[in-house]
Amino acid sequence: MRRGGGGGGHSSGNYRNPCLTMHQPWASLLVYGIKRIEGRSWPAPIRGRLWIHAAGKVPEEATIKAMEAFYREIYAVDGITDIKFPKHYPISRLLGCVEVVGCVRREELAGWEMVPQGVRLEAQTDMCWLCEQPQKLLIPFEMRGYQGVYNLEKKIYEGAIRGLTPVEVPLPVKFPLPNPQDPFSLKPGSISANVDQSRISEVERSSSLNAAIAGAQAAATQFSKKSQPLPTTSLNDTAKSVTVPIKSESFEVSKAMPTHSSESSNEGSRTSNDKNQIRSRDQPASGSFRPHPGAPSKNVYEWRRRGDAQF
Repeated sequence: MRRGGGGGGHSSGNYRNPCLTMHQPWASLLVYGIKRIEGRSWPAPIRGRLWIHAAGKVPEEATIKAMEAFYREIYAVDGITDIKFPKHYPISRLLGCVEVVGCVRREELAGWEMVPQGVRLEAQTDMCWLCEQPQKLLIPFEMRGYQGVYNLEKKIYEGAIRGLTPVEVPLPVKFPLPNPQDPFSLKPGSISANVDQSRISEVERSSSLNAAIAGAQAAATQFSKKSQPLPTTSLNDTAKSVTVPIKSESFEVSKAMPTHSSESSNEGSRTSNDKNQIRSRDQPASGSFRPHPGAPSKNVYEWRRRGDAQF
């Protein structure tokens, strides 16, 4: 039998309370409304509420700094300089939820003039899940995660739904639906006619923005077989050689190893009492990926690329 229960907005297939496991710091950045785009190599299989669970790997301080620098820079493009980042990045916890309102291709989002430029700069993977209305749990729930999108257990859902609180986001974003009557109308290819491909790369990028993008790229690829150390240069260093959007091909890994970011963020985790709100790199990571016992038969476990994990 499928596990899960209760409501949660529009969905597809057998999803009732869909949940996604992500690595930190990407998981908390999404729940706090700082991250608006969840990058994957596969289209979003649901619309509506998506619960976010943090995997069991403790994030390195360099990874946290790189991703916070990335979001500072892309928000600055839209004139937002006051961003309240999470004080902690807890692991093996259910953190909250977002509303998935659509999914478009990278090139579509990068050239979509109806959304802020900072959002377009988040177009770093083949498929971009568009997220709104983040809510966080006042007390994150300890639980184990699974691969892909899976149903939240009924008891966990019933407890979590009562503990949600809205999040004050740095810059509220509303993604317009092509057909407001159809929640699945914002899908790959649906806005191609409205995208001016000639303007995708015309935004002028400062050296600090390029450096932040490079740092985020390195952080996102650290879980692949070809991982590289995070850059140690300051954001003031020139990084003109960096180009964006980042090609998702650079994130390819085998199915035996989770990609980072949101996809590798799918890493399931076994929890322990000593792993609550931590940013330290000194505590051991826990758990391993496990298929959910009631996982849907549809192909939602494709995680060959880092884009499915974090960005």
